[in-house]
Amino acid sequence: MLWLCLVLIGVGLAVSLPGAELMRRLGRRVGALDTEPIAGQVKMDRRAIPNTGGVAIFLGVALPMIAALTGAWLIGSAGSGWLDSAKEHLPGIRAETPNAVVMLIALTVLHVVGVVDDRRPMGPWIKLGLILGLAFIVVWRTDTRLLTVLDGHAGGRWLSIVITVLWFGVVTNAMNFMDNMDGICAGCAATASACYLGAALLNEQWFVAATAALLLGSLLGFLVFNFPPAKLFMGDGGSLVIGFLLAFLTVRTTYFGGVRPGGWYGVFMPLCVLAIPLYDFASVTLVRLASGKSPFVGDLNHFSHRLVRRGLSNRQTLGVVCALTAATGIAGITLASLGPLLAVFIGIQVALILLVVAALEWGGRNQPS
Repeated sequence: MLWLCLVLIGVGLAVSLPGAELMRRLGRRVGALDTEPIAGQVKMDRRAIPNTGGVAIFLGVALPMIAALTGAWLIGSAGSGWLDSAKEHLPGIRAETPNAVVMLIALTVLHVVGVVDDRRPMGPWIKLGLILGLAFIVVWRTDTRLLTVLDGHAGGRWLSIVITVLWFGVVTNAMNFMDNMDGICAGCAATASACYLGAALLNEQWFVAATAALLLGSLLGFLVFNFPPAKLFMGDGGSLVIGFLLAFLTVRTTYFGGVRPGGWYGVFMPLCVLAIPLYDFASVTLVRLASGKSPFVGDLNHFSHRLVRRGLSNRQTLGVVCALTAATGIAGITLASLGPLLAVFIGIQVALILLVVAALEWGGRNQPS
C-alpha cells in the first residue's frame, strides 16, 4: 500500500500544481486579489496576490477521489499486471464509497462557501453555523465519531456525536486561523497530513491513508506558489476544506484496538499531531478575549505573528511551525503502540514542547534586549 500512497501523493500534486498556476492567472485576470479591506480584519500587509488557491487544493483531493471511487466500481475482477495488486483493495474502497461521497459533498459545500466568503464576507457566525451543521451531517451519516466507548454510558451515542461535531468546529477554525502568513497553514497541514498518513499505514487503514496522501500531495503542489514570498493565497476556500478534512481524518483513524493494538491513551494522538494549530487557536482566542475583542475578529496576535515580532523571518517562522508540528506529530504516532509508562513520557514530552514555546514567547517580553 505504501507505493500506492506515494502514487496518490504524486496524483494530488499533479492536479494541484497546474491548478494553482491556473487559479493564479485567473485570479489576476478577474481581480480576485487580497487587497480589499474586510471590516474588523487586520493583516500585516495587503498585496495584490490572488486568493483563489483553495480551488487547486480542493480539486487535488476531490478529482482523484471521484476518479478512484468511480474506477473501483467499473473495474471488474479480471485483469493482470499492476492492477492485480490494486484489486485487493477494491472491496474496501467500495465499502467506504458512501462515507466518501458524504464527505465529498460536505467539502464541496464548504469550499463553495469559502470561495464566496473570500469575495463577499458573510460573517464568522454564519460560517461557524455551516461548519457545525455540515459536521453533524457527516458524523450522523457516516457514523464517524470520537469516544465511541461512551455509547454504553450516560449520554451514550449523542454525547459522542456532540463531542465530535465540536471537534470538527475547533479543528476547522484552528486551521482557518493558521492561514495568516505565507505558507503557514499549508506547511502545517502538510506536516500533519504526513503524520496521519504514517499512522494510517501502520494500522492498515487504507481509506484514511489514501485520503491523507491526496491531501498531502495537493498541499505540496499549492506550496510551490504559497512558499514565502507567496504568489498565491488559499483563502477560506482552501483553509476551511483543509481543517474539515483533517478533522475527518483524525476521527476516522483508529488509535487503539486495531492492527497494532495499544492502550486507550492512543485517542490523544490527534491532540499531539494538531498541538501547534490548537495552541495558536487557544492562545490567540485568549488574547482577543482578554482585550475585549471577538475571537473571530482578525488581528496580528497569532503564533506566527508573535514569532516574527521576536525577530524571525517569514521563512524561518514557517520552518519553526512545521518543525514543531512534526515533533509533536511524530510523538503522537508512537503513542498508541507504547506501554503506559512510555505513553506518559510522550505526553510529558509534548507538554514540555508547548511549555517551552510558551515560555519563549511570553517570558521576559518586557526585558531590554
